[in-house]
Amino acid sequence: MGLGGCIILIAVGAILTFATDWDMQGVNLDLVGVIFMVVGLIGVATFSSIARRRRVVMPPTTPVVEERPHHHTQDGYRDGYGA
Repeated sequence: MGLGGCIILIAVGAILTFATDWDMQGVNLDLVGVIFMVVGLIGVATFSSIARRRRVVMPPTTPVVEERPHHHTQDGYRDGYGA
C-alpha cells in the first residue's frame, strides 16, 4: 500500500467517524472509522521511514570528457577528408 492508499484510509475513516449517522446492527461505524484512521496513520509513518532510508544522496561527479585521437594522413588532411 502506498502513500495514496494510506491517505484514502484516513479520509474514509474520518468520514465514517465524523460525518455519518448510520446505525447498523452489530457494527459500530465510529469504531471502524477510528480503526481505518489508525491504520492509515501507521501506513504513512511506515512509508515515511522507508522513503527516508531509501533516499540516497549521490556525490557530484566530474563530467567525462572524451578525447578523440587525431588521425593525420601524409598530406595533412584529417580523418580521410579530401584525400
